[in-house]
Amino acid sequence: MVSIVRKAALWAAVSTSVLIAPHAALAETIAGAMAKAYANNPDLNAARAGLRATDEGVPIAKSGFRPQISASATGTLTRTDIEKTGTRDFHSGQIGISITQMIFDGFQTLNNVRAAESNVFSSRESLKANEIQILLAAAQAYANIARDQQVVSIRRQNLAFLREQLNASQARLEVGEGTRTDVSQAEAQLADAQSLLVSAIAQLKQSEAVYVQIVGAAPTGIRQPAPASKSMPRSLDQAVATGLRENPQILAAQYAVDSAGFQVKSAEGTMLPGVVLQGAVTRNTGNAGTGLDDTTASVTARLEVPIYQGGVEYGQIRQAKEVLGQQRILVDSARASVQQTVVSAYAQLDSALARITASRSQISAANLALEGVIEERKVGQRTTLDVLDSQQDVLDAQESLAGAQRDAVVASYSLLAAMGRLTVKTQGLAVAEYRSEEHYEAVKDKWFGLRTVDGR
Repeated sequence: MVSIVRKAALWAAVSTSVLIAPHAALAETIAGAMAKAYANNPDLNAARAGLRATDEGVPIAKSGFRPQISASATGTLTRTDIEKTGTRDFHSGQIGISITQMIFDGFQTLNNVRAAESNVFSSRESLKANEIQILLAAAQAYANIARDQQVVSIRRQNLAFLREQLNASQARLEVGEGTRTDVSQAEAQLADAQSLLVSAIAQLKQSEAVYVQIVGAAPTGIRQPAPASKSMPRSLDQAVATGLRENPQILAAQYAVDSAGFQVKSAEGTMLPGVVLQGAVTRNTGNAGTGLDDTTASVTARLEVPIYQGGVEYGQIRQAKEVLGQQRILVDSARASVQQTVVSAYAQLDSALARITASRSQISAANLALEGVIEERKVGQRTTLDVLDSQQDVLDAQESLAGAQRDAVVASYSLLAAMGRLTVKTQGLAVAEYRSEEHYEAVKDKWFGLRTVDGR
């Protein structure tokens, strides 16, 4: 029976290598999967488009500094009935151009620009957080497939072993060394193993579907990845300190505080006086039928001092201050969330690594026990049920190892994500990094133009 077990294991190993060999040239690494997700994921591309829209808030706010120019043209036809001379038509027209320039508006425009810039910086950090989450999702999807492939392989090996056990039980029954009960137990265990294999294959297909959704390409040549090694912390304290310093969720919240602060100042500016300068040039033609044309030019300076506007200005200031207070609280919330996530991921990684060591020891011991039970059954000291139970122990230990390996990979990348270190740059991914500042620099000082930077 020992030879049967070894043959089954050899068959499984050979069949697995045959399945993997055709795809060896197309084998995908976990880093490759993350790179493809970074380039292809539609949710990430949508977030980038959202950031580009936020960039436009800066030139919109800066428009308050710039002059407003308008032109006008009017024409008038006047018909007059005169008793002796009859009906006469008089034509007159007017064309003009005016330029209005804000001189001082209580620093509202200045603070609106600063608030818009802070919104851009906050949105950049939010985009970085989205990128990190997509990279983490890709790593998790990759690790899930690697685990599910192992489980399918393990259950196929188990199925082959149980078929051998059923054949052996039937052979012993035929020569009078076994019982019908042994055969029935082997048949029941085989049927259960077939059901488990179908479930494992279904789970693998589900994991592959999630992988395609996130990465944007079908999985090929997935292999068991190792836990992350680049940018990993040396201790929990270092991990927490890095997370509190670099996690983009915290940085985004801090920039949101800056934006809210400028909004308060902008709201307070509505209570300050304002100065507007306006120049106009007008040309009149055919004045009331005289046939004389004239041109007039004027420059007007206007000082506006708000005294009371129905209380709206006070409500807006109080509202802006409450929003500022809310954003400050959200910074504290983000810090607490990041710290909890870092500690949790660090603990999960330690646990998964310990489970890997324990599972390997368990597999070794379970295999030795299985061989011993098979030998003892040969001399009548054990039953088929004992063999099946021992095989189940081996199966459980192998699947536990597959799960622990997956958990170690996911926990390591989760730790990097919580620290803010799961990025294209820190992980050295083979994909062009999205440079959000390029679009910002291209549009921040635009005075006019309908087309976007990419020509749409």
